[in-house]
Parts: sequence; structure tokens; C-alpha cells
Amino acid sequence: MFHTPMQDFDGRLVVVTGGTGALGQAVVDALLARGARCRVPVHGDAPAPRPGVAFVDHCDLADEAAVARLYDGAAELWASIHLAGGFAMQPAQDTGLAALRSILDTNLVSCHLCCAGALRTFRAAGGRIVNVAARPALEPRAGAGMVAYTASKAAVAALTQALAAEVAARGVLVNAVAPSTIDTPANRASMPKADFTKWPQPQEVAATIAFLASPANRVTTGAVVPVYGKA
Repeated sequence: MFHTPMQDFDGRLVVVTGGTGALGQAVVDALLARGARCRVPVHGDAPAPRPGVAFVDHCDLADEAAVARLYDGAAELWASIHLAGGFAMQPAQDTGLAALRSILDTNLVSCHLCCAGALRTFRAAGGRIVNVAARPALEPRAGAGMVAYTASKAAVAALTQALAAEVAARGVLVNAVAPSTIDTPANRASMPKADFTKWPQPQEVAATIAFLASPANRVTTGAVVPVYGKA
């Protein structure tokens, strides 16, 4: 179902937020292998140049002006993939307003602003948007101890489904993936006693994202796809 021809993007431009993280690098690699060009925002200075990738430095994705700059000049935009986000493990009673607003800005606000920026940039032919929710967004009772995070990712899932219905007539397909814990060095370090063999690999999650963002995806929209691996 998720196989895509190796050059199916055929030079199309794709924005990838969070493109320098573990999952983000896997997504960028998958897109480049399929013939895409990538535009990747970074919060600080741009990293070393990379063929096929244009970095946009000092880009705060919770800031409207910065997001506008990210999409400025992207007239050939085909897809926008929103991986940037954050995690917070904290009981609700210890989560103050500042912490709540911070996780909402990081996960929900950034996603909304980037979706809006992409929609203003897409041509009449349409495009693709892929967001990242999380397993607790689909299974909220699993979000005990991280209520604010769970709520922020559930909001991303709801945004995805509502937006898909709003823009379907424009030929824009909007989907999300909902990963369980991804097998990254940081996650292994924070959970050293976990069974890593059950976690999905970044490249496996990236393959699903690449399909949803590709021209090969012609009909799937409004989906929040579980990518749990064996977990």
C-alpha cells in the first residue's frame, strides 16, 4: 500500500518542519530519494549545505511572520510536512499556564500556522499536507502523566480531519501519522529498560509519511494513521 516509485516527486518542492531531527532526517532522505526538493526551517543557524535541501534559518514556527517567511517564494510548493513538535511528561496539577501554552505553541500552533501557510501557497492543482499526532491522541487514556501533551496532539489530529474536509474540493489531501515511541537514540536513552524491538524505526515512519505526501496518494485524506510498529 505504501510503495512509491523512486522518482514519483519529480523535482517537486516539499517543506519539512523538524527536518533536522531523527524522524525529520529520515523523511528528508526518503523525499530526496524519490526526487523531491526540500525546504527545511531551523530555529537557529542553518546547518551545513546539503544538495536538494534549502534551509531557512532562525525560523520560530509559532511566529506568524517567521512562518510567512518560510513559505515566501515557494510558488512551486507541492507538499508541506509538519514534524516539528515537543514532548512534555508532567502531571496536570503541576502544569501551569506557561507550560500549557508552551506545549500548545510547539505542537498545535506551529502545525496550524504551517498548514495555513501551505494552503496560501499551493497552486490551483492542489497539494499534500501531512501532520504528526501521537498515539495518545488516538488513545487519550494512555496519556496519563502527560495530559497537556496528549491534548495538544489530539488537537493536531482533530485539526487534520477538519481541515481535510475543508479543503478537499481544492485537491489538497490532508493526513497525519500517529506514532508510538520511535526508535531513536534519545528515546533509547530516556527509556533504557524498554523493548526497543517493538518500536517503529524512523525510516519506517518516514515511508508512510512520504506516501501520504506523494502524488501516488490520490484518494487518502482526513486519515490519522497509526504507526505503532509492534508496540
